[in-house]
Amino acid sequence: MGQRLSGLVEPGLRVWTAAVYAFLFLPIVVVIIFSFNASRLVDVWSGFSLKWYGTAWTDPSILSALKTSLIVAAINAVLATTFGTLAAIGMQRVGQRLRTAFETLVYGTIVTPEIVIAIASLLFFVTVNVDLGIPTIVIAHVVYNTSIVALIVRARLVGMDRTLEEAAADLGATPIQTLRRVTIPLLYPAILAGGLLAFTFSFDDFVLTFFVSGATSTTLPLKIFSMLRFGISPVINAVATVMLVVTLTCILGASLLVRRHGRGDGEAGLLLSAARTASEQRAA
Repeated sequence: MGQRLSGLVEPGLRVWTAAVYAFLFLPIVVVIIFSFNASRLVDVWSGFSLKWYGTAWTDPSILSALKTSLIVAAINAVLATTFGTLAAIGMQRVGQRLRTAFETLVYGTIVTPEIVIAIASLLFFVTVNVDLGIPTIVIAHVVYNTSIVALIVRARLVGMDRTLEEAAADLGATPIQTLRRVTIPLLYPAILAGGLLAFTFSFDDFVLTFFVSGATSTTLPLKIFSMLRFGISPVINAVATVMLVVTLTCILGASLLVRRHGRGDGEAGLLLSAARTASEQRAA
């Protein structure tokens, strides 16, 4: 009886899993396919064409939004990678209680709903009387993405062989020299992976950006949202497809770096899987 029940449950779980993946990925596939549709109607296929990509990337408003997104994402990636790496290294060198408290703060930033962080950020900027714009977008993104970078670098740091640092100290290297010539090179794959994820999360972020962007700073996700108010068009499909390609390229690159140079980093692997799923859901 138990074997028969197990034989029924396993196929059912497989069917359910397939249905969940189809629910997540089929809308993305439809968006990609219809971005090459020659027809102006998004639900009527009339042949293959690249004209909507040309239309999208010659539109000054879309190009301006793309430029803003790239600027914000690049600055955010640099700052979040720097702060996250330093935070991970610092956590490795403090006492257990302080480390636990700091790790709780880092995890809390990630598990807190993004809408809550967005509202809190907006209230903070309004309270301190800061004009909303690119600087406020960068600050909000850096606060969130620093935690992601810190977790990835921290996972790599935990599994790293510390004997090399000890050997450098025994040979007379100062802590700064050891950090620059030993620790950072060993952490480089995780640092680069964290930077790619920070860039990705900033580039396609909507919720945080929507609350703290102001009226004069429009990123590409905000531009797409404003275009959707007038109905779905093949131009939107084309822009969304390009964003999806950029996002998945960064995430897959980060995943390959962590897997190739940081085997056994289960925490980083779980985070990358969550990041990949989140990005795919945003694209849908």
